[in-house]
Amino acid sequence: MFRSLRRVAALCLVAAAAPSLSAQTRPAAAPRPDPRLEKLKAEAVQKIDARAKLVQEIIDQVFSFGELGMQEFETSKYLTGLLEKNGFKVERGVAGMPTAFVATWGSGKPVIALGSDIDGIPQSNQKPAYGYFEPLVEGAPGHGEGHNSGQAVNIAAALVVKEIMERDNIQGTLKIWPGVAEEQVAGKAHLVRAGVFKDVDVALFTHVGNNLGVSWGQSGSTALVTAMFKFKGQTAHSAGAPWRGKSALDAVMLMGQGWEFKREHLEPGQRSHYVIVDGGDQPNVVPQTASIWFYIRERDYDRVQANFEAAKRIARGAAMMTDTQLDTVMILGSAWSGHFNKHIAQATHDNIRKVGLPTWDQNDIALAKGIQRDLKVREQGLETQVDSLGGPVDPTRSLGGGSDDIGDISWNVPTVTLRFPSNIPGLPGHNWANGIAMATPIAHKGGVAGAKVQAMTLLDILLTPTLVASAWDYFNNEQTKVTKYKSFLGPNDGPPTWLNEGIMARYRPAMSKFYYDPTKYATYLEQLGIKYPTVKPVAQ
Repeated sequence: MFRSLRRVAALCLVAAAAPSLSAQTRPAAAPRPDPRLEKLKAEAVQKIDARAKLVQEIIDQVFSFGELGMQEFETSKYLTGLLEKNGFKVERGVAGMPTAFVATWGSGKPVIALGSDIDGIPQSNQKPAYGYFEPLVEGAPGHGEGHNSGQAVNIAAALVVKEIMERDNIQGTLKIWPGVAEEQVAGKAHLVRAGVFKDVDVALFTHVGNNLGVSWGQSGSTALVTAMFKFKGQTAHSAGAPWRGKSALDAVMLMGQGWEFKREHLEPGQRSHYVIVDGGDQPNVVPQTASIWFYIRERDYDRVQANFEAAKRIARGAAMMTDTQLDTVMILGSAWSGHFNKHIAQATHDNIRKVGLPTWDQNDIALAKGIQRDLKVREQGLETQVDSLGGPVDPTRSLGGGSDDIGDISWNVPTVTLRFPSNIPGLPGHNWANGIAMATPIAHKGGVAGAKVQAMTLLDILLTPTLVASAWDYFNNEQTKVTKYKSFLGPNDGPPTWLNEGIMARYRPAMSKFYYDPTKYATYLEQLGIKYPTVKPVAQ
């Protein structure tokens, strides 16, 4: 009901702003945008350029931490300290996640939430600016997705707009929050359930890409449940008395094999993958415990739920065949397929066209072509034309793809995702290669471009009440008219805050030696003594 009331209130505000007309007068035109808007946008662009150093420092600092999901402690500490220093009130440990926070500034409507992910990828540690594989810490995690860059976009934009709002007495509230453990899709559904977005009018999300772009409508991402299946058996001497043992590992292997047979009878849109995270202690002891971790993806909630239930049945069957117990089915994370707001996306794309792509220099292009050459993909360099405005995919599409738990937020409040050009085309994703640009001028320039677009869109929302009203009209009367959000999470499913503890405990001591110190070095490349770019010579 509160969303409907919010929409009515917004429409009433618009109506109140219109000139008073007699019954004989023809209907009034829609209220014009605030006359200050374009001038303030131009000012915001200049102010972002003046904060290019801040963008570079945030990107480099978070890159140097390289933390995995639920273990982003240094990243969270750094970002919250920066925001508090700039006047934001910070709530930490949001939704039971120690590294989650909400930083708030301002008052009144509209309330705008700015989010971006902060976690890294296992085994993707890489020296920045190297156009070939060269880890800084062998085997360690790193930002092989580029999540070190999005908060720089949001924070720079928010600080610029905050300065303008204070000076010009513009009402509104800015809320900055991080996507925790996005790679495990383990955070945002908990933020939604905790009520972080209950008073939000618009959510602006950012994600690294190799171009400036935005889309609206049903996305091509898949919905997802990620769950751990834990089996319990009985130990015995594997050689002396194997008949007295009940192998939990046998159950895990049978579940995996059962799922492989099930794949033949699933629709093409499904994507599913698993790893065995506990296979026992040593070969001469029959494994008493074993666990298998599944990602189950499909195009929408109902299809994911159907496949999840099938996985549970296979797990119970595996337990029966091995005379073990299916001890626990633990949901670690979930995501809805994203659906993005038409009107906010259109406004964002108008700003994308005004900002345009950065000017790439010969070193930027040389790094891009160097890694493309090393990976044996087309040597296209970097993008030079902005993406067109993306539209909805066919809801009956037969193929699936990746997932992002921003989808949960998009089904609770009008949302868009701004993609900004801080990475290189043609890379595999979730890979060391995706980290090479992420603390270089490519990432810095792309972050500045993204911050300009984000600042301009913030001003659109703050100064154009009809934009918020139109966004909610689309959300209520088109997006959610038939499909209603319901969480995959059960009442007892809490955030898996223990994820990645062991990996970070193993590698953090070595990684901490390479944390960026902006008080001593202008850039992270300077601190590491890396020449930009460092690429293999072209074969003659």
